[in-house]
Amino acid sequence: MPYSKFTLSKAVDDFHLTIIEGSRFLPEISPVTPSPLLQDTLKETIPWAIAVSSEKARSEGIINPVLLEVKRQLQGQISVFSGEEFNVEPEAELTGYVDFLLSRSPEQLFIKAPAVILVEAKKEDLKPALGQCLAEMVAAQRFNQQKQQPISTIYGTVTSGTVWRFLKLEEQCASIFASRIVNERLPN
Repeated sequence: MPYSKFTLSKAVDDFHLTIIEGSRFLPEISPVTPSPLLQDTLKETIPWAIAVSSEKARSEGIINPVLLEVKRQLQGQISVFSGEEFNVEPEAELTGYVDFLLSRSPEQLFIKAPAVILVEAKKEDLKPALGQCLAEMVAAQRFNQQKQQPISTIYGTVTSGTVWRFLKLEEQCASIFASRIVNERLPN
């Protein structure tokens, strides 16, 4: 079964998870100044992606540039995968394609553990994709364990590019937090 078939209740039931809603779990950090490249890119692509309003446009025009900026800011010490097949445990129905996956490895030719962040791009309504992202996070957790590189926390986000819902998975506990990170104003 592809990840997209998972609802939130199915992911919680199938993987015996506990959900914590609404608590902020992202650390307080100082803002990072986006590069001029990202600012210029978003100035052009945000209005286009919002006007076209497809998942693909939002993914290509807003989300991918932001994730590539993270890679630049970290001097290429991570990898960013887009539309990659991520079949981890077919017997647990953890198969399919992920919209975006970030790994702590700089290897870009294939997904190498540890996988740390999963991103699901959506057109507008984010709630139905929470189960899909959570199943992908469980897959990343199991993938890292299979590769003998377990990490304590897997992060995920479901986003339209302008609204972001963040998830955190630690063992069997999943936290879900809503935040508006990128607003629809053009960058200065």
